[in-house]
Order: sequence, then C-alpha cells, then structure tokens
Amino acid sequence: MTNLKIQNRLLIYVPLVVIAVLTLFPLFWLISTALKSSTENIFQSPPQLLPSQPTIDNFVNVWQTNPFGQYLFNSTLVAVLTVCLNLIFCALAAYPLARLSFPGRDWIFLAIVCTIMIPFQIVMIPLYILTVQLGLRNTYLGIIFPDLASAFGIFLLRQAFMSVPKEMEEAARMDGCSELGIWWHVMIPAIRPALVTLSIFVFIASWSDFLWPLIVIQDENLYTLPLGVAKLAGTFSLNWRLVAAGSVISIAPVLLLFLFLQRYIVPTETASGVKG
Repeated sequence: MTNLKIQNRLLIYVPLVVIAVLTLFPLFWLISTALKSSTENIFQSPPQLLPSQPTIDNFVNVWQTNPFGQYLFNSTLVAVLTVCLNLIFCALAAYPLARLSFPGRDWIFLAIVCTIMIPFQIVMIPLYILTVQLGLRNTYLGIIFPDLASAFGIFLLRQAFMSVPKEMEEAARMDGCSELGIWWHVMIPAIRPALVTLSIFVFIASWSDFLWPLIVIQDENLYTLPLGVAKLAGTFSLNWRLVAAGSVISIAPVLLLFLFLQRYIVPTETASGVKG
C-alpha cells in the first residue's frame, strides 16, 4: 500500500473515529455513572471515567422503589401499537399517491410533505383539545393519537412504492388480483426494507417521546419510561446515579432493537423478483 493511499485512508478514518468518540462518550458516561457506588464522587475533577467498584445496586434500587416494570410495559405497548398503526395508515395513504392516477394527486402529496415543516408545538394545543373531546385523556390511545400517521412515513413509503417495477403490479392485475390485493400481496413485501426503516424511526420517536405523554397522562399507572425517569429526579433528590440507572434502563431496549434490525435498513433490489 502506497503512502498516498495510507494518507487518504487516514484523512477519512481519523475524523470518523473522532466523531464516533464524541457521539458515544455521553452514553459511556451515563453507563459509568449508573455503575458507580455511593462512595464515589461523580463530580470530581478530573473526572473518573471508570467506576472503581462497579455495582448494580443503583439498578436494583430504581427497579424496586419505582414501578419501572409498569413503565416498561406502558412504553412497549404504546411503541408497538404506534408502529403497527403508523405502518398501516402510512402504507394505505402512500400507495395511491405512488401508483394510482387521479386528479390532484401531486398537490395532495405536496400538501402532506409541507406539514413536515410545521413544529409539533404549533399543533399541540389543538391536538390536546381534540384528544380531550374524544375522551382519550389518560388512555393509551390518547398517547398514540398524534402518531397514527406521519407525513415523513407517507413520503418514505411513497418513494419505496414508486421504486417497485411495474411488471410485478401488472402480473398481479392480470391474475385477477384486486387493488387492495396488489397492495398487500405484491407491494408490501416488495418494500419490506422501507417498512423496517420506518418502524425503527417510529419506535424510537414513540419510545423517547416525553412532551405529549406529559400533557395527556396524569395517572402514574400509565406513565411511560421517559416520564418515569423524570419522576426519579424528584423522588431521589437528584441522586444522579439512580437517574442514570433509570436512563440506562429506558434506552437499552432501543439500542438492542437498532442492533438487531440495522441490517434490514439497507434497501434490497426489488427488481430481482421479476424474471426476464
């Protein structure tokens, strides 16, 4: 390998390593703080990067003194339902915008995409009023309500539907398949990578959402993990070791989900399903 190639690789990998370290350091520090015992000073200078006596007492204390099992169940239920409903509604909306021809189709899609630029804080109050009027306050469905569909999801799936070869659709139509049958049996399997990608984005957004559940939920039995972690600060008088332990519990499922599903994010070649 020539010196020029080595220098080029260094110019690429050194900045990537620096960015990776800066990105992962907060997570490393969070886990380190959660594993430190009460005898260690987490605010000492210079900071102690690794715990001298690692312990899981903070995790046990948080789990036993707070209903984190209920919080975990609530977050899981809300996130899974949000993902399922979002995929269904976004796929149903994206398919006609991508494959069917009707007057005003492009204008409708443009209007949907434009809503991405609207901050949630602007529509938060109208959504809350509508949620109360529908009787969804202090319910799981009330938490899910704003995320039943998303403009980003419709945009992503529309682009995926447009990439599916027309031959697959025409073959199914010649076999007598209905439009809904084509959507379910042909299009949905063809855009599986896009569906997995959207699932990950929606799951992470729902799992980490704090503001909306804080507004619509007053019953502590319906608290999600972000609300439970926020409650820790007042419960333990800002004992940051316990807050860090609760935070690690709340983000661990998301990290595991991403590690298991990241290989599905890369799009596959849908054209391979068409034989020449």
